[in-house]
Order: sequence, then C-alpha cells, then structure tokens
Amino acid sequence: MEENKTMADYAAELEASFRKINVGDILEGTVIGISETEITLDLGYYTDGIVRLEDISDNPAFSIKADIEPGQTVSATVIKRDDGAGHILLSMKEAAAVLAWDKLKELLESQENITVKVTEITKGGAVGYLEGIRGFIPASKLSLEYVDEADLENYLYKSLEVRVINVEEENKRLVMSAREILKEAADAERAKKISNVEVGLVTEGVVETLKPYGAFVNLGNGLSGLLHISQICQNRIKHPGVVLKEGQTVKVKITEIKDGKLSLSMKALEDVAAKEIEEEVFEIPEAEEVTTSLGSLLSKFKL
Repeated sequence: MEENKTMADYAAELEASFRKINVGDILEGTVIGISETEITLDLGYYTDGIVRLEDISDNPAFSIKADIEPGQTVSATVIKRDDGAGHILLSMKEAAAVLAWDKLKELLESQENITVKVTEITKGGAVGYLEGIRGFIPASKLSLEYVDEADLENYLYKSLEVRVINVEEENKRLVMSAREILKEAADAERAKKISNVEVGLVTEGVVETLKPYGAFVNLGNGLSGLLHISQICQNRIKHPGVVLKEGQTVKVKITEIKDGKLSLSMKALEDVAAKEIEEEVFEIPEAEEVTTSLGSLLSKFKL
C-alpha cells in the first residue's frame, strides 16, 4: 500500500519535471544555492533555475548574502529556457514587477503597517523599496512635525513603519506614509494621559501660542488645552495678547474634556475668588461688649 503511494507520488513528480515551460512563465522555486553572482533554484523540474545578481532586485540596499537564504521560496519569470549550460534563466525582478502591483493594491486596501528602509533622499522626501517597487515618502509624511529639507538626510538608511497611501500601476507610482501611524500612536498616548485628568482640576501651564480666538496652554506631560478668549478674564477683550504673552505661566481650571480636547478657563478662577470675598462674614468677637447707647450718642451733640 505504502509502496503504491510512494510510486504514485514519484510518478506525479516525474510528470511535473517534464512539463512545458515557456518564456514569460512565472515559476516558484526553492533556493538551493547562493554565490556572489547568482542564486540557484530547485523548480521541481528536470533542471535547475538560475537567477543572476542583476536579475534579482532593483533595490540598491539589496544584499544577496543578507536578503537571500537557503530554503527560501521565491517567484521568478522565465527569460531563457536554456542559459547555455542547461539551466533555465530566470528573473526575480520581472516576476516582482508583475506580482508586486497586485500586492501593493492589497496593502492600500488593508492599510497594513509595513517596514521600509530608506535607501535614497530626494527633493521633497525619501525613497524606499516595497515589494521591489520604488516608492516615495513625502517629507510631510515622514513625521508628525515639519521636516526641513536640510533634515531629510537624517532619515537615510533608517527603517520606517509606513502604510501605502497611493498606488498607480499605469504611472509606476507608489506613495507611502509614516505620519498616520505616528499620529495614531500619539493620539493613543494622549488619550491615556487625558484619562487621568478630571474636569475641575486647577493647574499651572505655559502659554504656547496666541490665536485670535484664544491661547493654547501647555500643561506639561504632553498635554495642552485651549483657553478661549472669552475665558481669559472678566472683561471683554479683542485679542488674547491684551492680557497674555507667549511663554507666560498661568493658572487655569479644566472646564471640559471633549473628543480628547481640553477646555481651560482663567475666568472661572476669578469667579470663584470673587464669590469667596462676597461670602466672607466678619463677626464681632464674643469677648467684646457693645456699650454704645442712645444717651452716649446724643451727648456728643451740642445744641
């Protein structure tokens, strides 16, 4: 029984080894040999496949020793049925070009996070390869903060976690972004910090920026809030700069937390202080006697 099964398997493999292979076919093979100039693939065929170094990848960061491992399964396109030495000549680059765009479209749809190494700095951004395709990361998508042209070099050879945000196969255009991932992480961290803050808390902060509608106050620990112009003081003012200046330390009360944003008030603290003064009661000490009478008062008047 086992012998019949083994023979059947062998017959299937033998038949597969004589299948018709044509130029342009995309084949899968297992890496069985690696040299400085080429890799050898087991195609399950009567002869092996050869992929020359120049046909493996366009990625300038690619290393045949570091990026290819024995036992690895790769896809490659047949470019010659016989390389002159009885082997099938293949190109991983051509197969990648055919298969990569479908994969990139899937990544665009799924918004999966992937790691890309920056291999080149160009005007306005950085370049990295994904699925063997050259992709662009605009400077505005590298960080949450503004990245100056002079600072782009700091990203060279750096590995970034990115998402695919634009795929145009017809124009060979691939655009990636790290900003969305960084923003989600920052928002999550901010939400965690805000969860420890309560409405009514009185604290100190530093005025960061002044806007026509109010001031943004840095409360420390990565938190900031809006001090609306109507909440700066009791008087009506035309601009926050009338009362405040950037860098000034102020005491504020947190009056609202909504959608992850903090609303602040200085006016509320003034209201509390005014109310406390109004309600203050002055009492005559019990030991002090009231001795003033009508007679003593009239005695001070001369007729």
